[in-house]
Amino acid sequence: MAIDRSYVAKNDKTRARLTALVGRWTDADLARPMPAGWTVSAVLAHLAYWDQRIVVLLETWERAGLDAAPAPPLEHIEDVHWINDAAKPMFLALAPRRAAELAVAIAAETDRRVQALPDAWLSRNAAAGGPINLVRADHRDEHLNEIEQHLRT
Repeated sequence: MAIDRSYVAKNDKTRARLTALVGRWTDADLARPMPAGWTVSAVLAHLAYWDQRIVVLLETWERAGLDAAPAPPLEHIEDVHWINDAAKPMFLALAPRRAAELAVAIAAETDRRVQALPDAWLSRNAAAGGPINLVRADHRDEHLNEIEQHLRT
């Protein structure tokens, strides 16, 4: 069975977009309020958090060994909401430029890690229902679109 690695190009494209936007946005743009008590930089820190989650899950799974450990747990939407709400005060406390830099650096590390996964890991992840979301681009693009739209208003 052929392994689908189309996620690599998608992640590369959206990471380049993230990098370009962060490089273009001023500190005032990054500090700008967003809906529901967020700021642009806090949303970027949110992206960094969810990318870093992938790195941590991969490291845990790799340490235990592909065949020795169960696949990481699947995300549950009800957990995602409370996790985001719990993390928001910490995201808001970060210096805006630092949050943006973290988003770019962690995106690069996450993309490097998921790109380098051997076929056996990708097959095991798929068989487990995809607990490691390899297509980081979808989440990033969702929030980058929101930020760009908000900054235009």
